[in-house]
Amino acid sequence: MSNSSLHFQLLYNQYKVLVYNVALHYVQNIEDAEEITQDVFVQVHQSMDKFKNNSSIKTWIYRITINKSLDFIKYKKSKKRLFIFGSKSDSEKELNSISTFEHPGIALEQQENAKILFGVIDELTENQRTAFILSKLDGLSNPEIADIMQLSISSVESLVFRAKTTLKEKLSKKFEEYRKKK
Repeated sequence: MSNSSLHFQLLYNQYKVLVYNVALHYVQNIEDAEEITQDVFVQVHQSMDKFKNNSSIKTWIYRITINKSLDFIKYKKSKKRLFIFGSKSDSEKELNSISTFEHPGIALEQQENAKILFGVIDELTENQRTAFILSKLDGLSNPEIADIMQLSISSVESLVFRAKTTLKEKLSKKFEEYRKKK
């Protein structure tokens, strides 16, 4: 095994769970998270020689994962729009699979609430969503998030604060509607 293959294997073993979990927070779907994880490591493998040591490997991998996750969501949304305005014949099943919620870290009886929560997280702006996911779901510190997002710490604090405020407002409305339906 060459030196670079060995290095890649070590990186993969060390970061595959982190990448998968971050992707899962964005897409809440096991298959999609696995696909993103694969895409991330293809890019890591292709770009290893371009990696500059001015940030940590972990920060670099986080950035790639966030970008791949956001790109994946955009791609899925555009596919969904095409389906809605295009032909309905062949992929009724595909439309349903686009919005499947299956988060293995959440107990079945909590899935409905979690689906509402993640639905609202998905409505945040990209930066608010990323700051919130890294802070509240991944448990990173504001300086770490600032490094990953290439923003100031005060910008990150502001994004997390705005994300929490928006989530509180939207969630109280959603749960209100949800309770009325029952």
